[in-house]
This record gives sequence, C-alpha cells and structure tokens, in this order.
Amino acid sequence: MPSIKTKNANRLIRASSPYLLQHAHHPIDWYPWSDEAFDRAQREDKPIFLSIGYSTCHWCHVMARESFEDEGVAELLNRYYIAVKVDREERPDVDQIYMAACQAIIGQGGWPLTVIMTPDQKPFFVGTYFPKTGRWGRPGLMDILKEVVNAWGEQREQINNRGSEVVYHLQNAGREREGPLNERILDEAYRELEESFDEKYGGFGFSTKFPLPHNLLFLLRYWKVSGEGRALEIVKKTLHSMARSGLYDHLGFGFHRYATDRRWAIPHFEKTLYDNALLAFLYVEAYQATGEEEYRRVGREIFTYIQRKMTSPEKAFFTAEDADSEGREGEFYLWTPGQVKEILGSEEGEVFCQAYGVTSRGDLRGKSILRLNAELGEAGQKGEILKKYRERLWREREKRVHPGKDDKILTSWNGLMIAALARGSQVLGDKKLAGMAADATHFILSKLRTARGRLLAVYREGVADQPAYVDDYAFLSWGLLELYGAIFEPWCLREAIELTRQLLSLFWDTRGGGLYFSGSDGEELIVRNKEIYDGAIPSGNAVACYNLLRLAKLTGDQQLKEKADQIFSAFGREISRAPSAHTFLMMALLFATAPSTEIIITGSPEGGQTKAMIQRINRYYLPHRLVVLHPGGDTGRELGRLVPMIKRLPPPEDNKSIAYLCSNFTCREPITDLDRLTTVLEGNNYSCKL
Repeated sequence: MPSIKTKNANRLIRASSPYLLQHAHHPIDWYPWSDEAFDRAQREDKPIFLSIGYSTCHWCHVMARESFEDEGVAELLNRYYIAVKVDREERPDVDQIYMAACQAIIGQGGWPLTVIMTPDQKPFFVGTYFPKTGRWGRPGLMDILKEVVNAWGEQREQINNRGSEVVYHLQNAGREREGPLNERILDEAYRELEESFDEKYGGFGFSTKFPLPHNLLFLLRYWKVSGEGRALEIVKKTLHSMARSGLYDHLGFGFHRYATDRRWAIPHFEKTLYDNALLAFLYVEAYQATGEEEYRRVGREIFTYIQRKMTSPEKAFFTAEDADSEGREGEFYLWTPGQVKEILGSEEGEVFCQAYGVTSRGDLRGKSILRLNAELGEAGQKGEILKKYRERLWREREKRVHPGKDDKILTSWNGLMIAALARGSQVLGDKKLAGMAADATHFILSKLRTARGRLLAVYREGVADQPAYVDDYAFLSWGLLELYGAIFEPWCLREAIELTRQLLSLFWDTRGGGLYFSGSDGEELIVRNKEIYDGAIPSGNAVACYNLLRLAKLTGDQQLKEKADQIFSAFGREISRAPSAHTFLMMALLFATAPSTEIIITGSPEGGQTKAMIQRINRYYLPHRLVVLHPGGDTGRELGRLVPMIKRLPPPEDNKSIAYLCSNFTCREPITDLDRLTTVLEGNNYSCKL
C-alpha cells in the first residue's frame, strides 16, 4: 500500500485503520476524527480540511501521491487548516453525512471525498479527487486551499451562512418520505429494471456497470411469485455475462468491484468482501432456481477465493483487496501472450490465449484482461483442459507482487458473507461452508461485543472499536437467520432475536418510524440520518425489515411485523419515486405479501430420513420458506421458547421424521414419505400470481 517515509510519523500512526496508517508518514499534520481536532480548530479559528477514503481506493492512492506526500501541500494545510482523515469503512456515519452534502452541492460523489468545513463541522466546500495543480478541467488542490484561506479571512459570514444552509438541507432532506406502499410498486420496480436492462451484454445501464446483486435477487423472487419469465431471462443473461467477463477473476476467483465499460470487459480491479458475499448468495440461489451448472461453479469458486485470500487467522473475513500492485492498477491480473506461453508452452498457451482473449495489443498498457470467449464453455472435455491451464497460471501468478489487503474485520460485511456461506451450505449441501459461517459468527459475537452486549463495528489486531451501526445489526442478524437454516442450532435464532431487540432499542425513530443509521448512544453529528436507498450495499432499513418479517413468522411476535410495516410506511413516498432503487425492500415487500411456506421437521438431526428431507427441501427454490427442525429433548425445549408454534406439534418419535408444511395459516397433513414431500414441493401451492 502506498506510503512514504519521513523523519517523524504523524498522529495517524496510533490508528488501527489500514487507510489511516497509509497516511501516517505524510508530512501533513493529520488528525483522526476526534474532539481534539475540532477543539483545536475552534481555538485557532481554522477551517477543517476533511479527507475521506478507504485503503483499497485507487484515486485515494493517486491523490495521496500527488498531494498529501507533497511538502508544498503539507505546508499550506499545516499552517492554515486542521487536517482530518477518515476511513469511510470505519466511520460510515461520518461518510454518509458528508457524501450526502457532496451530492447535494455538486450533484455527484465518490472517493476520495474532499470537504472543507467550519470548526463546528458545517461543510461549505465539497468535491472528490483533485490533482495538486489544475488539469483535465479540474481545479488544483493548491489553488483551492489558497482561495479558501482568503475567503476564510474576508468572507466569513458567507462561509458560515453556506455551511448552515447545507446542514439545514441535510436535516430536512427526509421530511417528505412517509406514505403507503402497495403491491403495485413491485410491478413498477420490475418495469424500471426491465427498461434499463442491457439486452446485449446484461446488467443495467449502458456505460459503467456495477453488479448490483440485490436487483437480481429481487428479480428472481419476482419471477417466482409472478411467473414473469422475462425477469428470469434478465437474471440469467446478466449472471452469464458477468461470469465470463473481465469483471471475474478467472484464475483466483471472485469478482472485481465494477466494470468501466458496457461490455464488462475492463474492471476496476478492487475486490470487496461485500460484493463477493452478495454475488455468491446470488449465484447459488440462481443455481437453486435454474439448475444451471455455471452458477453452481461460480458460487463455489467465490467461496474458494474467500477461504484462500479473505479469511483471517481468527476465521473471520477481511475487508478488501486493492486494485493496485507495483504502483499500477490491475498489474497483478494482466497477461501478455508471451507470459502465458512461457508457462503453458507455445501450443497450449495459444489455446488459452484464444479462449481468454489474450492478445499482443492487450487492454491496458499492452497487457490483456482475461475474459472467456463467448463461444466457449467451462463444461465438458474442453472445460477440463482450460481448468488445468487456469490452475497452472494461478500458481505462477501467486509469485507476483500481490495487491494490498485491508485486513480489518467489519461486522456488517462479515454478516453478509455469513449469510452467503450459510445459503451456499444449504443449496450445495456442503457442511464446510456452514462451518466457515459459524466460525466467523462465533468470532464476531465473542470479540465484537462489549461486556454489556453492545455490538461493535470494527476489529483489527486485537482491538474492537466503534459502536455498531444499523447495517452491522441488520446484516449480522440476516447471517444468523441463514445460518440457522444451515445448522439448525437454536442459538442462531436466540442471537438474531437479541440483536433485533437491541436494534429496535438503539436505532428506532419513535416519531417517524424506521431506523437511524447510528445508535442513540453514538456520537452526536450534525445530522442523524435514516437511509433506505440501496447503493452498492442494501440499506440497513431494508435488511432489517426483511429480518423482522421472518422473525415475526417464526416467533409469532406481531410487534415485529408491525415494526416492519412501519418501515414500509416510513419511506413509502420516497420509494414510490424510484422503486428500482430500493430492491432489497421490494424483496421484503414480496415476503410480506406473497404466500410464505413454513416447514417444520420433527426428528433427530442425525437421522437419515431427517437429513434426506432437509436436502430435498433445499433442492427447491422457495425464497419465502422458513424451515425449522424440532429435534425434541432439551434442544427442542429451548427451540420451543423461541418458536412457539412447534409446541402445538406432537413430540418427535424415535427413528421417525415428519414434515409439516404450512402456508397462509393452513397446514397440510403430516408427511413421512420422501416421495410425497417431493410431490408437494413440486406442486404449485407454494407460488402465486401478483
């Protein structure tokens, strides 16, 4: 990761964040976000220069090399400003506020995020990347800093007024969000996605493309419930295109952050835990829904990547891998024909180059990004040969200088990967995946909670920090619910219920409904915001709503259902303006309005018939199902305290497994025969038309 050596380190040397540590040897007198910085700004009557980024951000590296390592920039900042560095992944509450300010003022945002604000944290200048001196139509940072210094001395009233106006806008931005939601909004969300679908290359939009897996998860569910075949076609085309494209790492596996072009050919090479978690979840669900082998393969390969490269010694999951290595973006992933042939030999190398688009012209700096020829597949004899070639090239690539890794552990992103691994274990029948999910869960619950049980957000090198945000609670609870469906241990439900109770206690807006991003016990910032929009990651409110509905079904607690309904209404008007920007909440609305399936199996967890029933259920794509295993004994009694509906069933009998299937508050006759269970699952009783 980029850094330079100077005589003395600045204050960031005491930070645990990899991003802050990248700047610890800069000549700038950086502060972390702290009262110390703001108190000094007040005392010395100086503006605050706030820079927000993250450790694997390419343009953050560029701005650091050009400006923050420069003595001239440092002299200006140290003399006239209080400089503050923030890791957006460590302090997403701070990032959300000032990113919203940036988008409100200039109409767009991104990282690095550059903010100049008053000592009381009111922003009056915002932007993203700035070169040291002006070019490409962008003003230079040196010029900006000088102009602001002059304005600070001569136009203070205008600056204060502008900062107050921005804060007022942020505080009132969500005033008109409430309104009813009905099922028609689901059709509107589908139509918006269908209209923006790229028929030729898959995905949404026609320039820069993000994977947006929650859009595709919604479309899978919409297809299942409505019978709209076009929705499934969109999913399949997009998954197929992404899996063969430059967005996918065909040697080491896992997906890069996004594509810079319509064809998914040229990626931004950063890899994040959250993207790969959501995409793994999506691919294994798509395999479950369609039976297409390519989806199973890609899902498994993502999990292989996570196990090999993103699992910590403590068995939790790291945050991200950088786009850059050896000072250049993507260098680790690029190939020339000569490099390939040197490893595979001339003839075999030529076969590989033709299959994966390696040419003498190349894509970047005369080198090629691997992407599978659309006419070739990974199946059959040809696929096995290509697999062997890929393995040989991967082993050789491992000798290269690797991209930097952000090795902090985030509760929220770990929650997403726990959910993905657990769902993968269910669909693929792989206990090792459930074991990975359980190990990470135990780590989070033991190392990222205070003595009083308050969840924490960040862990690195033995230190857990920052009160957890709504995403941490919601995503980890989702992971726990999925994990229960993989291992059927009551502690998963118990922890999910307890976290949900804490969530409602700490984050619920008692006046307007919905969940704030930061807890009532958190730091007081200029805005306490509530987010429902799905960006690269689903909103915490949407995931929490989904969890509340599932827990209400399991526990019978109608207050949880009422809270979910209040989330729908708290944001109804905002969602109605752009339904397709809120697809995870659309998933929750589908769960709330479509018939759900509750399946209770009584019997020994180790019994062959019980296992066979669970495996058979997991074969089918039933996105609105809830499966409970009632084993009897002490475990059954503990489960009964969490899931009261099992108390109405006869106790399990020795050497006998029984499945009870219920839908729309009506239960079928008990099923003891595997063939009968299959017939019922294959019937039309567990899907409906909108």
